[in-house]
Amino acid sequence: MLNPAQIGEALPGTPLELIMTSTVATRVVLIVLAAFSLATWFIIILKLLQFRKMRRQGDGFFNAVERTNRLDDAYRAVMKLPESPYRRLLREGVNFFSELRPGALQQQTTGEQGTLTQTQLDVLKMLLAKEVSAERDGLSRFIPWLATIGSISPLLGLMGTVLGVMDSFLGIATGGSGNIAAVAPGIAQALVTTVVGLAVAIPAVIAYNIFVNRLGLFAGDMEGFTQEIVGTMAREGRV
Repeated sequence: MLNPAQIGEALPGTPLELIMTSTVATRVVLIVLAAFSLATWFIIILKLLQFRKMRRQGDGFFNAVERTNRLDDAYRAVMKLPESPYRRLLREGVNFFSELRPGALQQQTTGEQGTLTQTQLDVLKMLLAKEVSAERDGLSRFIPWLATIGSISPLLGLMGTVLGVMDSFLGIATGGSGNIAAVAPGIAQALVTTVVGLAVAIPAVIAYNIFVNRLGLFAGDMEGFTQEIVGTMAREGRV
């Protein structure tokens, strides 16, 4: 029978020692979880920078548009700004109108030849909606991976725990010893994967929810601007 001092010497003293003395299966699970963690933080940092850049571009774009009264003036002002989703959206709409009614955008007054038919207006709305969808899809790139990592990481951690517990019980059966010194190290090593799995999943799930919310706000701004483009054309008598 081991005394308490011998039991203390048998147990790893730090989490690092638990990992270093763990089984091959546990180490494989931990390596996969470490890769997931690196991927998670890479995506988080990348998307934070992208959304921050998008917010600055949106502020500059709408400030430029608000200083103009006509669609052609807004177009010329926006074309001086750096490339952005808002700039591409306006360019698509204006280019479509210009292709259907060449020269009509620069006219101060419009007649029948400078206006769009209902069918052409519907096609314009579809074109703008397609552009909004494309921009939203582009900005959402990699975000679904956060949901995937957030879902899989706890399961991987649990799998590592189960494998560790199984290994501990096999060791007990082989060695014929069921005291705490024989069981505790294996159980402790097994629980490490569960802790790591949760540590990887929690930031991934939080970031996913935040980015999905920001993506919805971005798509709402873009869809609102498409309505503003059509409204400006109607106000100027172009539709």
